[in-house]
Amino acid sequence: MYALYFILVVLLCCIMMSKTVANEMKEHIPFYEDICKGIKAGDTCEKLVGYSAVYRVCFGMACFFFIFCLLTLKINSSKGCRAHIHNGFWFFKLLLLGAMCSGAFFIPDQETFLNAWRYVGAVGGFIFIGIQLILLVEFAHKWNKNWTAGTATNKLWYAALALVTLVMYSIATGGLILMAVFYTQKDGCLENKILLGLNGGLCLLISVVAISPCVQNRQPHSGLLQSGLISCYVTYLTFSALSSKPVEVVLDEHGKNVTICVPEFGQDLYRDENLVTGLGTTLLFVCILYSCLTSTTRSSSDALQGRYAAPELEVARCCFCFGPDGEDTEEQQNVKEGPRVIYDEKRGTVYSYSYFHFVFFLASLYVMMTVTSWFNYESANIETFFSGSWSIFWVKMASCWMCVLLYLGTLVAPLCCPSRQFSV
Repeated sequence: MYALYFILVVLLCCIMMSKTVANEMKEHIPFYEDICKGIKAGDTCEKLVGYSAVYRVCFGMACFFFIFCLLTLKINSSKGCRAHIHNGFWFFKLLLLGAMCSGAFFIPDQETFLNAWRYVGAVGGFIFIGIQLILLVEFAHKWNKNWTAGTATNKLWYAALALVTLVMYSIATGGLILMAVFYTQKDGCLENKILLGLNGGLCLLISVVAISPCVQNRQPHSGLLQSGLISCYVTYLTFSALSSKPVEVVLDEHGKNVTICVPEFGQDLYRDENLVTGLGTTLLFVCILYSCLTSTTRSSSDALQGRYAAPELEVARCCFCFGPDGEDTEEQQNVKEGPRVIYDEKRGTVYSYSYFHFVFFLASLYVMMTVTSWFNYESANIETFFSGSWSIFWVKMASCWMCVLLYLGTLVAPLCCPSRQFSV
């Protein structure tokens, strides 16, 4: 239900940023101007649309999740009254969320509020991105560790490691080559050439460091599988960043405007704004919601806090994110002997309620900044959101470099602090 609340508010934010929706409402709703004046939203409800309206609505949603984050601190059992608040009262929570989003429109001194809230949103948005990157690096190490453990009993795991590593490096290399072909030209596009060379060099750097003797001595499980996965993600972020750059237009020899540093098929795609907006908004929904849900599991919470389970015999599995079949805990075996029920949190909650709400709090800030094009908020609208913005471009490039630094940190940290135990 929390995810449904989140989706509803994100959808509302996209509508508020849409000039098309605003114009359609103005044309088809009877007495539209009278209604707007009656609710004191301006002659054409201008106070209910645009970046300032999105800031207010996201402020209400962020406060909603932050309050529940505080209310659910230190909950270890689902039987307490605070746990019942988290797991029930859905109708009243919906009313509370609506009241908080609406109440944000009555905050005095709007200009000061919007300026201050913008910087809070930027910090929270970057923290949300950082959490995703940390979990990606942790996932890469866990994957390699699990499959490497299988090589002790079955040599076929070597083939699986080699095949997946080869595929990922092929994707990363192929992606960089295709971007060099389509996003650069013989004359010009110097910035794209520099960024592609830089990010390609970073992929090579992390690959060399991962298999260097000094790193291997401290981390025998370090290998090319992790660096291959990070390289694929860096390639994806590079492509996403280049696709988010504002289109560069120059005059050709005939005096006509010509776009450069953009693939020809991309020029045709940009012209179909409805297709780009629809697909892009759907993808935005899916990615943000997936990031929220995968960041709120118990294992993700433990990884971010540096807590790991006691070392045990690693069993290699293709789907290593799930526990091995036939090796249930005592409690799980007891449950299986009785009715078929899901783990009922008798000994503790399945996940951290407080951390769950904190991630959605950060996601609210991330949505606010993303929908309003980060620091290009004044000219932002959902129809032109996917046609390019320098703010979005640099946010994605910064995320790319942050991912590389985090992964390098996991490789170098054991060398700098040999007395500490680093594990994943």
